[in-house]
Amino acid sequence: MSTVSRVKFLLPVAMVVLLAGCATKGWVREEMTRRDAVIEQRIVQVDDRVGSETQRVDKRVEGVEGRLTQETQKIDGKIDGVGTRVGTLETTVTSTSDAVRSTRERADAAMVKAEGVDSRLTKLWNNRYNGKVVDTINVQFGFDRSELDDGAQTTLLGLVKELQANPGLTVELVGYTDMKGAREYNYMLSQRRVDAVRRFLVEKGVQVARIQAVGLGAMTDRGTPESQKRRVTAKLMTEQD
Repeated sequence: MSTVSRVKFLLPVAMVVLLAGCATKGWVREEMTRRDAVIEQRIVQVDDRVGSETQRVDKRVEGVEGRLTQETQKIDGKIDGVGTRVGTLETTVTSTSDAVRSTRERADAAMVKAEGVDSRLTKLWNNRYNGKVVDTINVQFGFDRSELDDGAQTTLLGLVKELQANPGLTVELVGYTDMKGAREYNYMLSQRRVDAVRRFLVEKGVQVARIQAVGLGAMTDRGTPESQKRRVTAKLMTEQD
């Protein structure tokens, strides 16, 4: 084959190769562009997902922080409540202690007063008029009462007649209560009963100098019914020869 013939033969082949090379480069560029676009799209998608996850995480964090704040407020409220209750309890304990101390002081004072009453009653009883008992009557009272009812007044009217008919007679009044109640209270109640009887006699004309009266508190005789212990015993006395 001549040189010219080889050139003519190789020239189309070279053109084909050249065109093929150009086509290959174009395809490569297109493929790279397509892949770049795909990668960029994926990156955008990843960014979107990352953004969405970030927002969800932020919301969860905000929710957790909100719950923590609420729980903290609840705990603070409970702590304040406990502090208030502790303060109230301390105040109550202090008040109770003061009340106990005051009660103890009143009890001590009442005991001293009761002992004084015991001493006074003992003295009065030992130094009472030394006479002979002519007659004895009992004036009954209701439970925790010191007022004279109709029956008691009727009984005392008979006593008044005896005293008016016999100027030489005197009367000794002794008040009692039942066993119920505190000792100091029973002393006062028995004295009120005695005072009621004495006041009635004086109003009816009996001289005070002819009346001796004392309240002895609760009657301890177990053989006497409780209802009969609520009384004032009036003894008509005459001077012994």
